[in-house]
Amino acid sequence: MVMFMLEIDSLSIQLGEFSFTDLNLKVNDGEYCIILGPTGAGKTILLETIAGIHSPKNGRILLNGKDITHTPPEQRGIGMVYQDYMLFPHMTVAENIGFGLKERGVSKKEWHAAVREIAKTFGISHLLERYPKTLSGGEQQRTAIARSLLLRPSVLLLDEPLSALDTITRERLRDELKVIHKETGMTILHITHHFEDIYALANRVVVMRNGTIVQEGTPDMIMHHPVSDFIANFTGMENLFTGDAVMTPSGIVEIHIGTAIIRTVTELTGRVHAGIRPEDMIISTEPFTSSAQNSFVGIVTDIIDSGVYSKIVVEAGIILTAVLTRQSIQRLGITFGSTVWLTFKATSVHVFSE
Repeated sequence: MVMFMLEIDSLSIQLGEFSFTDLNLKVNDGEYCIILGPTGAGKTILLETIAGIHSPKNGRILLNGKDITHTPPEQRGIGMVYQDYMLFPHMTVAENIGFGLKERGVSKKEWHAAVREIAKTFGISHLLERYPKTLSGGEQQRTAIARSLLLRPSVLLLDEPLSALDTITRERLRDELKVIHKETGMTILHITHHFEDIYALANRVVVMRNGTIVQEGTPDMIMHHPVSDFIANFTGMENLFTGDAVMTPSGIVEIHIGTAIIRTVTELTGRVHAGIRPEDMIISTEPFTSSAQNSFVGIVTDIIDSGVYSKIVVEAGIILTAVLTRQSIQRLGITFGSTVWLTFKATSVHVFSE
């Protein structure tokens, strides 16, 4: 019998107009599982139900094989960190971090030693006598995570813990979470909308929509092999088309999209959806010699600056979008109206029927 650290079994809940029914999820011991989904998908409600804040209508929540569905929150052995930190404003950083231990009645000596040790881990030893209102967002989030970890929970729930932080602080705290997970082996369930978090942290990704889990798998499976148009759109697979797939004698499938043909490897035929991630496109200003099955020539109709990378939109019989760094765009001399060639492999084309 396989034992999961956390098991959600046929869980149903009704909160106002929102509900989810017969939801099932299993999280392995020591796994870093990230939950994705649009606003209103039920991600936070799921975490709060696991933590004991909401009572389910039906179903069970099991922690390490033990049914905790109706166990009081403080007795579950689960830690939770919110996006807005939820620190006690009248307490110092040290008092905030050690609040749970104080409630458990540990000795003052043990309390001080534990607080100092975890504060050192998070680089906030110099802040222990400060109050939350004097801290930056990153310092407050470090304090909130330290407070949860100090109680050594069996499962740590993180509700968008990095989203309110600036880019540099978010990257630093993401690295710290990765180290903490590696060193402690703790089971973590983490809500995020930052795709960088998926590749940096997750062993497994769960996608939710309208209170339902619509796909779960490794980061690569979710990002490159979505099972529906919704997931493809949500994960940024911008080149999405609908066409008719025909098997050729060579075993390559040709998808006819108007007058354009995209070649791929799939067992699906008939009416299908096809998606290609922008980063899987090779773009050049001259014909590109390659073994790749797909090559299009077209005119640049837009260049959209997205920070480090820019999206290049090309009219090539169908609208295709690729990404390049700004430096690469300047080096290649690509501008509005440029003629470019786009090349991508047959294996870069993901096909689904939903």
